[in-house]
Amino acid sequence: MKKILLACAGGFSTSMLVERMKEAARAQNIEVLIDAVAESDIDAQAPFDIIMLGPQMGHAEAELAEAYPQIPVTTIDMADYGMMNGEKVLATAFELMEKGVK
Repeated sequence: MKKILLACAGGFSTSMLVERMKEAARAQNIEVLIDAVAESDIDAQAPFDIIMLGPQMGHAEAELAEAYPQIPVTTIDMADYGMMNGEKVLATAFELMEKGVK
């Protein structure tokens, strides 16, 4: 089972998006674990298959990609984040996990 980790500055703003992603996964019969954490708690959630950052955390993408070279790290599209488009963010996560690390 894949594990998707969403991270933002405090871990709060991604919680609603996590719920929308879980709804989309259930609707598609996809088994996946999705968690939201503050940036400072990322290490405690290992292992995971992808790290998706809230748009406000985009500045940390390169640093996290270096810290976790074995997994994809990406910043969630601002429009998808703002619209809480769980289906699209979930699809993006699986697409990136399939491609692997850039």
